[in-house]
Amino acid sequence: MGVKWMSDNILVLAVLGLILRIAEVCDGGITSSYVRNKDLARDMPLDSDVFRVPPVYNAPQQVHITQGDHEGKSVIISWITPDEPGSSTVLYWAENCEVKNRAKGIFLTYKYFNYTSGYIHHCTIDNLEFDTKYYYEVGFGYTTRQFWFRTPPSVGPDVPYTFGLIGDLGQTPDSNITLTHYELNPTKGQTVLFVGDLSYADAYPFHDNGRWDTWGRFIERSAAYQPWITTVGNHELDFAPDLGETKPFKPYTKRFHVPYKVSKSTSPLWYSIKRASAYIIVLSSYSAYGKYTPQYKWLESELPKVNRAETPWLIVIIHCPLYSSYVHHYMEGETMRVMYEKWLVEYKVDVVFAGHVHAYERSERVSNIAYNIVNGLCEPIGDQSAPVYITIGDGGNLEGLVTEMTEPQPSYSAYREASFGHGIFDIKNRTHAFFGWHRNQDGYAVEADSLWLHNRYWKPFREPSVALL
Repeated sequence: MGVKWMSDNILVLAVLGLILRIAEVCDGGITSSYVRNKDLARDMPLDSDVFRVPPVYNAPQQVHITQGDHEGKSVIISWITPDEPGSSTVLYWAENCEVKNRAKGIFLTYKYFNYTSGYIHHCTIDNLEFDTKYYYEVGFGYTTRQFWFRTPPSVGPDVPYTFGLIGDLGQTPDSNITLTHYELNPTKGQTVLFVGDLSYADAYPFHDNGRWDTWGRFIERSAAYQPWITTVGNHELDFAPDLGETKPFKPYTKRFHVPYKVSKSTSPLWYSIKRASAYIIVLSSYSAYGKYTPQYKWLESELPKVNRAETPWLIVIIHCPLYSSYVHHYMEGETMRVMYEKWLVEYKVDVVFAGHVHAYERSERVSNIAYNIVNGLCEPIGDQSAPVYITIGDGGNLEGLVTEMTEPQPSYSAYREASFGHGIFDIKNRTHAFFGWHRNQDGYAVEADSLWLHNRYWKPFREPSVALL
């Protein structure tokens, strides 16, 4: 009896020890068990209503706006006239104001292999009033089309503001659901932070730039009314020497103008803006970022300029995740992480949004910056000065979801799920913001994952960061 009791207890202890060892390794967060459709979706057909061309000859189409200065008192309005230049002038006026103003823009065209673009217009409207609704018209005569936008509140530490997060959108039926879900979310996003991979035109033979045009018409229903702040992904490279196209990012940079010069950047692929209580830094995963490169030198000089007493929320958007536990694209962001993570921790960046991986994931606050070759400290550790890393490359594009994940779930991963959706980053004041991820299959108000974020600058934690050790 005594021998059997001892034998049974030894077995129990052995099993318990094994469980504890597994738990020590599998100390990650939640891997969602939600089952979604894994079928790949084709792009919506060209005769879809979301791609409809305005019925009037040469009417402006693909209208979209973005911020035009550093603080939010300027807007860049862009559109295309397909057949002839037409007018590059924008007529605009404040709500309930009878005085109408005019701003003169420019137009350009480009060629890509056997494609010639329409006439791409860009017009900057300056000296707007904060927190004001403006109406604007593009085109003239019978081609005129009218839209509106609202400027952000004046920059300040306790200004509430709501950002939408979308990435890797494409133009499939799933893409349409994602955009609709965002538009109908009761927590209304005021500006979209788009983390790269826009049209997926490069997925077509000869990088069919006609699919840039369909995508521009598809997003117009949102992007003509609120700014889309975009970063580039690998699908914007359009580098195709076999087609004679050796200038990277040509279609993107011709179609999307951004205010990069106001932040002393030398490239439209990396820049910064202020918006309400947020300071947003846009980086390029597919431009040189090593030491002494223009992007490196710009970011090195940019981060010390951020005044957290004015804009407490420091947000970085990139395309390739610095932390990801999915097998697809695993560690592709590692070299950028090695170059820039110490700065992200030192300057207490609140959150880094990325795309590229066609799924959703949210990290714990971790850093991996103590390694110096000889000390062996090469594992991510909890670090309350570090940002939360959120991958939201789940917009719905034709490449579909990635479902294979590294196992066991690593400790830095708090929640992961391979589903399409969008995010909402809702700033409440200088200390608190709420992030919610919305799965396409759920009701508009349902958050499949969420997190209250405490500002890293205004709500510091006592333990020192390893970046300062």
